[in-house]
Amino acid sequence: MNYLISIVGPTAIGKTALSIKLAQHFNCDIISCDSRQFFKEMTLGTAVPEPEELAAAPHHFIQNKSIHDEYSVGHFEREALEKLNQLFTQNNVVVMVGGSGLYVDAVLKGLDYFPSVDPKIRENLNKQLKEKGFKTLQEQLRKLDIETYNTIAIENPHRVIRALEVCIGSGNTYSSYKNKAKTPRNFTSIKIGLTADRPVLYSRINMRVDIMMKKGLLKEAKELYPLKKLNALQTVGYRELFDFFDDKITLDFATEEIKKNSRRFAKRQITWFKKDTNILWFDYLTPKEKIINAIKQNYHL
Repeated sequence: MNYLISIVGPTAIGKTALSIKLAQHFNCDIISCDSRQFFKEMTLGTAVPEPEELAAAPHHFIQNKSIHDEYSVGHFEREALEKLNQLFTQNNVVVMVGGSGLYVDAVLKGLDYFPSVDPKIRENLNKQLKEKGFKTLQEQLRKLDIETYNTIAIENPHRVIRALEVCIGSGNTYSSYKNKAKTPRNFTSIKIGLTADRPVLYSRINMRVDIMMKKGLLKEAKELYPLKKLNALQTVGYRELFDFFDDKITLDFATEEIKKNSRRFAKRQITWFKKDTNILWFDYLTPKEKIINAIKQNYHL
């Protein structure tokens, strides 16, 4: 029996430290499913593990892509499953760590697959968004696919446009492609979540941002500024500093915005993961040995 131990939770909660402890205990490798740590040009703003942490256990999918590469959750699902098949020939346990919920689900459960559509459809929808406003797109989706309209984050333009382009391009509803039977996985999922009281978590996030700035995040963002339109850089920690370089806000305000947007991101992560009743939750201060013992008792490892 193969086991994939997935460590989830909000940003700055201590997932990296726990993943290393587990990998050392089970003598196994770590797969990262943090959707921004894939990119080699982004180090400080994505909280890539320190060199000594990377040396403490074998890691995969850390800074293995360029921001110039087209890389989606679908690409990651395929590559991660290939890597897992390889790793399971050496050890029946692998640790996966990261707070990107969609990427976690892609590996554990599989993605819904949608037909490819003409890119011009998205261009037209983006044009419509600029010229006629977001409400017209929301209303269009309500008419074409009421099920999706009622279930997606309807205030999110990216989600609405994605659903609309599938409806228009395929002639079928977006919802008709959802929740199809997925390919069975050849491993048992063990899901471990780390949590903390909200004030504690927010304090940890604020402190992490201060540390990032001291380590040189401003310099890193300045080097990436000419490429600011790339999709990979539409990320908390970079967007705010790009606004500073554009003279829209002060540096102090940009730093506070990074903290605020990181806290909002953490809140969304908590909402995503709390929906999963199969996650075993631990306070972030729980001794790692206690978490290891819980895994071994629950799954007879």
